[in-house]
Amino acid sequence: MSDISNTQAVIDSVNTVIKGKDNVVRKVLAAFIAGGHILMEDIPGVGKTTLATAFARTLSMEYKRVQFTPDVLPSDILGFSMYNSATKEFEYRPGSVFCNLFLADEINRTSPKTQSALLEVMEEGTATVDGVTRRLPDPFVVIATENPYGSSGTQMLPESQLDRFMVCLSMGYPEHGDAVEILKGNANRPLEQIRPVMDTEALKALREQCRTMYVKDNIYEYIVNIVERTRTHEYFSMGASPRGTIALLNMSKAVAVIDGRDYVTDEDVQSVVTDTLGHRVKLGQRARAQGVSTAAALRTVLEELRR
Repeated sequence: MSDISNTQAVIDSVNTVIKGKDNVVRKVLAAFIAGGHILMEDIPGVGKTTLATAFARTLSMEYKRVQFTPDVLPSDILGFSMYNSATKEFEYRPGSVFCNLFLADEINRTSPKTQSALLEVMEEGTATVDGVTRRLPDPFVVIATENPYGSSGTQMLPESQLDRFMVCLSMGYPEHGDAVEILKGNANRPLEQIRPVMDTEALKALREQCRTMYVKDNIYEYIVNIVERTRTHEYFSMGASPRGTIALLNMSKAVAVIDGRDYVTDEDVQSVVTDTLGHRVKLGQRARAQGVSTAAALRTVLEELRR
């Protein structure tokens, strides 16, 4: 059983900067513990970059950020080899991904070629340049932000890229009272006041606890039933992948770790279904015609499985 005070200390630390988004903060931490990557889809200016920076400082992680624009190249991400005239040899210069927390800001504004540079690092935890594969630091997490599809200069991420993100979250606008608190605290530069409350070794220990957590057979069955239902339900034209099934299990276990439990419940699974499967499925014509959102369609799946 985990020490709930450790995970709560992380949440409390980030909440000093991110006001009124406790649910989002918890799910980002769950993704860290589950060993997954996070996609933040929202309009500019709601705190996505601030959230990533706050987690990096709270968890003592080496942090690098790349602003994805059309002229960013794969070599900016993965690194490149440069000729050294003194040694008469090519020397490798590491790219931005060699860190613990990599922030890909506005990922859907860059070219598909540059986006694809992240496929290997997100799945394998390695970067290959000039035929040489190099291991990234452990832990390694990608937080990518994207503007809503249709915004100026954006393009849709391919399914192969989306499927590598464990969760897709949205910050949304703050409530009135939280907006007032943000204004009051802005002059004090709140990010500079954040101090580490957990190191990377403690995070790896939580990951190990999550990985080895015992799960009852009925939970496995429940998760598979949910995913299989997305493949056959009339609301969906494309269901979730096997990777989505694994993501749903790992996120459910991470939620249990945060709550200080050594077992997973149906409620843990239900609490993260939309976040882990929403970006992996596609709505069919019936759902679009009826104005059913992805979240509502997934809620329908959960309700039907309860009967």
